[in-house]
Amino acid sequence: MLSFYNTLTKSVEPFEPLNASCVKIYSCGPTVYDVAHMGNMRAFVFTDVLQRVVREVGGYPVRWVMNITDIDDKTIRDSSQGSEKWRSEMGEQSSDAKANLRTFTLFFESEFRRDLQVLGISMEHFYQMPRATEYIDDMQTLIRDIVDAGYGYASEGSVYFNVAAYAKDYSYGRLFAIDAENFREGVRIDADEYDRESVSDFVLWKGRKDSEPYWDFELDGENIPGRPGWHIECSAMSKHILGLPIDIHTGGVDLRFPHHEDELAQCCAGYHVDEQARFWMHNEFLEIEGKKMSKSLGNFYTLRDLEKMGHNPLDIRFALLAGHYRAVLNFTFDSLQAASTARTRVQNIIWDLLDAAGLDDATGLTGAMPPDVALAFGNDLNVPQALARMHEYLGANANVKSDPDAAREVLGALKAINNVLAVWTFTKRPAVNIPDAIRTLADQRWAARSAKDWADADRLRTELTNSGWTMKDGKDGYTLEPLS
Repeated sequence: MLSFYNTLTKSVEPFEPLNASCVKIYSCGPTVYDVAHMGNMRAFVFTDVLQRVVREVGGYPVRWVMNITDIDDKTIRDSSQGSEKWRSEMGEQSSDAKANLRTFTLFFESEFRRDLQVLGISMEHFYQMPRATEYIDDMQTLIRDIVDAGYGYASEGSVYFNVAAYAKDYSYGRLFAIDAENFREGVRIDADEYDRESVSDFVLWKGRKDSEPYWDFELDGENIPGRPGWHIECSAMSKHILGLPIDIHTGGVDLRFPHHEDELAQCCAGYHVDEQARFWMHNEFLEIEGKKMSKSLGNFYTLRDLEKMGHNPLDIRFALLAGHYRAVLNFTFDSLQAASTARTRVQNIIWDLLDAAGLDDATGLTGAMPPDVALAFGNDLNVPQALARMHEYLGANANVKSDPDAAREVLGALKAINNVLAVWTFTKRPAVNIPDAIRTLADQRWAARSAKDWADADRLRTELTNSGWTMKDGKDGYTLEPLS
């Protein structure tokens, strides 16, 4: 039995797919104007675990779609002529704004795909990862249908969604409580992102501006050159690729309004459906050392930043899974170290079990997930509880290393758990040859740390990192691991 919290109903509900032959999941993906930060990555790891639980615990085939937003205010701004974001890796800028937009967004899309794979999110699990610019025709068709239904109108070269007209026939504010007193009828807003205090008619199609990329759009016999608003893309792509309604729509809590609320409204208005998705699931924010992540506070980190500090991406993924997805996660360097220690402890058990089973790897080994662990995963993705149940299982089977058959059984169970978590490897323990010079540096750093000489300890850690090694501190000593 699977059960998930549904933002639409504000309750945990049993999950039953609309069609057991295929669970359709749509996730709001990145806006590719920069490298994704750790707050973004939490959302993508959350959805990865969700679709893995649906597959591995629920036993359902999954079609997982994550869109790429390659046309919006930010991508246009940062791909424009003279933008500081344009980087040497992208080559010379073109005089064609649309060509610049494509070059710019493809660069950051490639960076994003790399980050996903480093964090254990398999490209093979995606049904599609479509770009918004590939579905302009579908968006235009939807906009026409919204206008024809009486919920949209053209004004001053753009096309807007009429919230007041829609609210007479449908409920607006199903995903996020809207303060009706702040609704300003007849007021239009062009920005792709806005606060709930800006509840007003939102843009479906933004009129062409000088030097911006644009597409022709015929509406009621008139050509309105421009580009789509941000919200319309997910409505059109979810319908075109998966068909409506879908089973689960995911994203961060910040997307509930305006993005998801407007997505839902567009689908109801243009496609004449009662719902875009059966379940809406949202992960909470990530904080860094107890504070909102901000460049001005100096606590803004990308996956690359943490890798450069010597942190193993699998430890980072494990740290992102440490809290329940609906709770704010306080991501600290202490918690990252704790995640590394906990993950490594289980990894060492796996290596010991491989030795006991006489296996070089467990590639062909299968096994059943312990029922208590499966129940925790299925109970609204309660990963912390699943990990607790896993450790109880390992404690109860602590003596199996003397029995090859029992060792294989426990390995199979751990593999089944890892099919959801994706944080351990099941190949033989690698031989590590630590050069004397590296061991000397590590001993010096441990001595500096023990003496609370933090400046020298940090300097020596950097020297180790630059030499290709990461040093992990424990209560009674340290371990060394090669970075690659």
